Amino acid sequence: MSTPDRPFASYHLWSLVAPARGQEHWHCQMRRGFIKARQHEPEVKALLAKATPPQHIGILAQKGVYEFHHHLHWLTQSDGVEKVAQLLKLSNFTIQVKQRVLQILQKYQKSPLLLGKRIIQLTSGDEGFPKPIVIEQANYCFRLYAAMDCVFIESDSTLHILDFKTGKSAFDKRQALVYLLAARYLYPGKLAVASFYNLEICQKSELITINNNELASLESELANIAYKHQLDLQKYQATSSNFSKIFPPNPGHHCHFCPFNSICEFSHLQFDKSHSMPITKNRS
Repeated sequence: MSTPDRPFASYHLWSLVAPARGQEHWHCQMRRGFIKARQHEPEVKALLAKATPPQHIGILAQKGVYEFHHHLHWLTQSDGVEKVAQLLKLSNFTIQVKQRVLQILQKYQKSPLLLGKRIIQLTSGDEGFPKPIVIEQANYCFRLYAAMDCVFIESDSTLHILDFKTGKSAFDKRQALVYLLAARYLYPGKLAVASFYNLEICQKSELITINNNELASLESELANIAYKHQLDLQKYQATSSNFSKIFPPNPGHHCHFCPFNSICEFSHLQFDKSHSMPITKNRS
């Protein structure tokens, strides 16, 4: 858990604090509470450790691209996909995960987006937290975390930050904006653009750019998010019984998809339909 004097921000935190456009109805602050305030509790920790099939697919797809570019000859070998699949140990996963990842690998081998690019960073997806960028201005200071999938140099020397996606979720421009802010500190003086690429449907997003005024405004917004979240953590640490007031729930049908519905007393799944009253679970 973060210490009171070290607020932090990231795209993930931003998405937990504020919903993407069109997702306001099912956004729940209590989810942020479980993930960021109660993550060390045994029950919560166990749930956080369970990766869902979509998460497995995303991680394996990213690692697959990484392995292809560390064994470039596999991109042209007839058994290249099989070689990568063996490295990923796909046989250990469910049929659904295995089939979808194999399809992604086959599509990437047929049309390798990064082939010939001047890649300066390509992650395998399991490196853990990146080193934080300390952003310090006259009226705020916070740590920014930005885990970039891939960074390469275009022919005109533009820095291109690419984020890989799988599944059907829409691209969230805010993630690209966070990467562009990080690039300002990691690669000072470089003109940068960002984009998304869905490995499953081979779809590219538009190129995303940001000017200096927009960067300054974004930085200030992330600072506000960092300080708001840090204040919420301090409130919870002071009075843990106020958890549901600090991180208010938003129960509904979307609770069915929440990883914490089995331990959340406000989960829509825990409602007694005959009485329409919530059933409170005992906690240790």
